[in-house]
Amino acid sequence: MTIELRAADGGAVQVSPEILQAFKSGFRGPVLGPDAAEYEETRKIWNAMIDRRPGLIVRCTGTTDVVAAVRFARQHQFLVSVRGGGHNIAGLAVCDGGLMIDLSLMRGVWVDTKGRTARAQAGCTLGDVDRETQLHGLAAVLGFVSATGIAGLTVGGGFGYLTRRHGWTCDNLVSMEVVTAQGQAVRVSADENADLFWALRGGSGNFGIVTSFEYKLYPVGPEILGGAIAWRAEDAKEVLAFYREFTAKTPRDTTCVAVLRIAPPAPWLPKEIHGKPIVAIFVCHSGSIEDGEKVVAPLRAFGRPVADIVTRRPYTQMQSLLDATQPKGRRYYWKSHYLSAIDPKAIDVVIDHATRLPSPHSAIIFFQLQGALGELPAGHSPAGNRDAAYVLNIAGSWENAADDALNLRWSRDCFEATRTFSTGGVYINFLTEEEGRERIEAAYGKPILERLATLKKKFDPDNLFRHTKNISG
Repeated sequence: MTIELRAADGGAVQVSPEILQAFKSGFRGPVLGPDAAEYEETRKIWNAMIDRRPGLIVRCTGTTDVVAAVRFARQHQFLVSVRGGGHNIAGLAVCDGGLMIDLSLMRGVWVDTKGRTARAQAGCTLGDVDRETQLHGLAAVLGFVSATGIAGLTVGGGFGYLTRRHGWTCDNLVSMEVVTAQGQAVRVSADENADLFWALRGGSGNFGIVTSFEYKLYPVGPEILGGAIAWRAEDAKEVLAFYREFTAKTPRDTTCVAVLRIAPPAPWLPKEIHGKPIVAIFVCHSGSIEDGEKVVAPLRAFGRPVADIVTRRPYTQMQSLLDATQPKGRRYYWKSHYLSAIDPKAIDVVIDHATRLPSPHSAIIFFQLQGALGELPAGHSPAGNRDAAYVLNIAGSWENAADDALNLRWSRDCFEATRTFSTGGVYINFLTEEEGRERIEAAYGKPILERLATLKKKFDPDNLFRHTKNISG
């Protein structure tokens, strides 16, 4: 039976059984139409706000499959989306009616202990990489939630508990294997296809499909000092003022994340706190345990905490400590800013909006960044924004579609109220579905965006990879 896929220009492409069979004969992985048993689960991604239905899903098992999929899409001019971990807030992994190229079966990780590098396939999650590297007491610079895919994280910049020591995730790439818009597999590094290597270190999915990443690794763990401390919301102003002062002088091997939210029914929080507003600080010291205890002591001694689970723990456990706050299947909407500092007035504004949280799952988060980022020039990679000291993330999260309007309004109101404190920049991976050209320029800055646009014309002149935070035109 002939099937219909959406074309890149918005029209329709008829795909005959003969054409589809010819493609399948050279493709190793599953090919799923809407009637396939695995289709529904495969098309669904982390953010339930995104409910798109691809015309066809091709599940790649390796680079050869990706090459075949890109050539198939190019030949028939399909609309294309690419799924790695499916964790992007804007849902870029899934297109309506077109061809979804799914990399999530590609999850191999190979660790070179002597060279201190790891090669990871693009379907890997952070947890996949951490699990293999920590076997050797090594770690890559990755994010905060173990279910996040490495691919989207890395090509969008990437930051986590090790960023203060070593920079953006993309600053720590040695090489990548990439399938270009022409369907060619190439290696990119500082010495090979260097302009494409530059573009992919923050330029998101605009330039090709990365099928594997080679990361630098650093000695970390297997145990670190880390965990969380929580206080009642009435202490939030004092806690955040202390957080501001404390993070200004902590060493680079200590990273703190401050969160304002409703206390979940987590076992580490007293039952009498469940359902009540709190402020919490998640802390990770990736240096020696003994040094970490000295560094963290003032934080643990501050005020009247209601819970403190800072302890010696596996680094892999620290990397998954926030997982329960972001389960697959909730509705998510984020707004964010980069901050050069935490203005005392910003603390008041944030606390005011935290008193009006419309959902028990939503949060306002300060991620600490100061450190290694600023040691590289602004144009070292498209990720840029090396003057940022914090990310302020307004993280809306709720269960039911009936509550969309209320939660969207709260997120946007908080964003507008805090705009005055922003550097003007924004993390590209935190941009939501409707944030377009103006916010993309805010993420990169005009000079870098112009350079990216020039490279886009070189590597993807037909804009095959348009289902992205697109920088074409």
